[in-house]
Amino acid sequence: MKKLIFAFAAIAFLSSCIGDDFLEDRVDPVLRISGTIDTLEINTTFQLEFRFLNNVGAPETVDVIWLTSDNNVATVSNTGLITAVGVGDVVVSGEYTTSEGILVSDEIAFSVGMTTVVEEEEEEEEEIETRTGRIETTTFYTLEGDFTMSVVDDVLTIEIAEDWAASSGLPGLFVYLSNNRNSIANALEISEVTTFRGAHSFTVEGVGLDDYSHLLYFCKPFNVKVGDGAIQ
Repeated sequence: MKKLIFAFAAIAFLSSCIGDDFLEDRVDPVLRISGTIDTLEINTTFQLEFRFLNNVGAPETVDVIWLTSDNNVATVSNTGLITAVGVGDVVVSGEYTTSEGILVSDEIAFSVGMTTVVEEEEEEEEEIETRTGRIETTTFYTLEGDFTMSVVDDVLTIEIAEDWAASSGLPGLFVYLSNNRNSIANALEISEVTTFRGAHSFTVEGVGLDDYSHLLYFCKPFNVKVGDGAIQ
């Protein structure tokens, strides 16, 4: 009898969470170049890396076409290897056309000079780059709050602000990092949520600020989304 009651309760919760909403897993594909540079010494090389996320936000291996705005300044191979051949400014871009005919691209701009210029470290503490966002509920349950993300020593810290509030009755509430705002199929599970009021934080090793586009909150036992926040 208890199992039957629980089953009805689970179905009721699932239905009330989803309501009439339909969650579309599809997202826009993205190409991101990593390994940017400011100035490259003439007659030296630099290897570009990239990450392609398909239409469900999952990483996928693809063949990128590499282009340069000026072959007299820098050339680029079909593997993304830049060779500096002349002094000047140049833009190197990568592009890929999906099977659906969608063109995605990214680019970097840099200079070629007689030496590679590296800025000297200032004595003052270096400003830490951050990303911010706001978590909003996608159901009638309370789930909201601001957040800030930063990386120090290869550790990503997600700071949930003091204005955080969530319904404590949400069963099995977990937080994820994802590139698809409606799916955790290819997401990184961060932690179960145990704080339902006020400031708290999560830490993750080996994750960059630009690796994911959204924070997602799911009731894990039912695989039901209850909130999200875009990373700005």
